[in-house]
Amino acid sequence: MKTNTEPWFADLANYLVTWELPCSSDATQAQKLKLKSEAKYYFWDNPYLWKVGADQVIRRCIPEWEQREVLTHCHALVCGGHFGQRKTARKVLDSGFYWPSLNKDAYNFCRECNRCQLTGVISARDEMPQTPVIVCEIFDVWGMDFMGPFSSSYGNIYILVAVDYVSKWIEAKATSTCDAKEVAKFLKSNIFCRFGVPRAVISDQGTHFCNRTIEAQMKKYGVHHRLSSPYHPQANGQAEVSNREIKNILERTVNPSRKDWSKRLDDALWAYRMAYKTPIGMSPYRIIFGKMCHLPVGIEHRAYWAVQQMNVETKACEEERKLQLQELEGLRLETYDAAMWYKERTKLWHDRNLRAKHLQVAQKVLLFQSRLKLMPGKLKSRWTGPYVITSIRSNGALEIQGSPPNSEPFIVNGHRVKIYRDSSELCVVEEISLRMPALSSV
Repeated sequence: MKTNTEPWFADLANYLVTWELPCSSDATQAQKLKLKSEAKYYFWDNPYLWKVGADQVIRRCIPEWEQREVLTHCHALVCGGHFGQRKTARKVLDSGFYWPSLNKDAYNFCRECNRCQLTGVISARDEMPQTPVIVCEIFDVWGMDFMGPFSSSYGNIYILVAVDYVSKWIEAKATSTCDAKEVAKFLKSNIFCRFGVPRAVISDQGTHFCNRTIEAQMKKYGVHHRLSSPYHPQANGQAEVSNREIKNILERTVNPSRKDWSKRLDDALWAYRMAYKTPIGMSPYRIIFGKMCHLPVGIEHRAYWAVQQMNVETKACEEERKLQLQELEGLRLETYDAAMWYKERTKLWHDRNLRAKHLQVAQKVLLFQSRLKLMPGKLKSRWTGPYVITSIRSNGALEIQGSPPNSEPFIVNGHRVKIYRDSSELCVVEEISLRMPALSSV
């Protein structure tokens, strides 16, 4: 059997020259028969071993210490083109070279190529597994976001939206600016004074949410301010969904001039509050007040509740209302179970087609620059790095650090990174001599 310094075809070459099978104790009878069977496809022409392929093309057998250099020439150098594994392997074969693990080595080489790793974009398959936000009590966690800018409507061009994570109850206000003063005023008048002080508020890292004014207000009322990862709005998904629903309602109700959207905002909010929500199994109005909302259409077309005498009798209405309030706690427990079931099913559906991403601490990764989506530029890579992972959080966020050890780490979402595969050994490309080696005398 061959040693570590011998090529993979040492036994074949020895057999073709001496016509003697290897006599080592490690060689089994099956291996000897296999060697004898394969030898009919090879022939020795000193100093090289050649193989006759299935396509009747004679190719030179390449030892281990030359394989990476051949792959470098066929993949990365002047005529390489940085093609994929199949085309690179095909180019090696067309050049007249062969070794048994060619396809596997070409796959690993293309995967570790630095230039190839800096190309491409990210897709939905590269997202991290979902981590649903499950909250027990209503008005404990609110998500906030700004919508706009829209066309000016009576001096308003933005919409500040806040939505409760449990009941899906939504509050919104048309504003002329998107600064910290509007956010602080909205939190105090529309959230704290009406629904109580929540435990947490989730927002993005915009300057209108991350500033001294909001920080002082949160500290004063004891509210935990959570921030979503940069360029990853899915971390505040409930606010993003509510923004899309409000925008869709306004698109269908405003005039063609779109100048009256601020006046129709209240009607859009009530339409959203009255609508059935699949995650909680009822409307936001019902989970908060314990009963269905009586709309004007029920009075106009004589719904069942509108023709009952009980609605006129004060005492009967009072007893009925007390009974509904007693049932409100059980109604909210049913809503919690429905939300858990819905989010579990959504997570299974979302995670089913994700590409496996095994991230570990101290691993090198590349970071996708989402800002280049606006002005990517021709022939410009959207990947930067490599960076080193310093910590991994349970919600899919990563803390990464640049190449200098003293650089400051920062937090990104795992969706925007991919594993950087560094080559384990350096490939040194030497000059090729066109003169044939001298043949040794037998």
